[in-house]
Amino acid sequence: MMTEDMTRLCGEINAMRSTRASLMSELRHGAKDLKHTVTKLCTHFGRARTMMAKRTKHERVAFLNNLKRSVDTQRRDLRNDLAGARRAWTGKSA
Repeated sequence: MMTEDMTRLCGEINAMRSTRASLMSELRHGAKDLKHTVTKLCTHFGRARTMMAKRTKHERVAFLNNLKRSVDTQRRDLRNDLAGARRAWTGKSA
């Protein structure tokens, strides 16, 4: 009876060692897969951030160019209005 229990216990210990070894192997494999996936994700984020930075820079430059043109137009119109007002105050005709 004691021999049977010892044999059974030894078999269970060996089975658990085998199970633990396969679990550790699966964990190592899973960690490698996860590392690869995270690396790909970080690469994707880097590319997306670069593309977004280029796009927003282009949009900012376009906005600023448009703003500059608009301000230049308003300044020219104001300059012409002031010149017209000066002519009107001084009595000179256009």
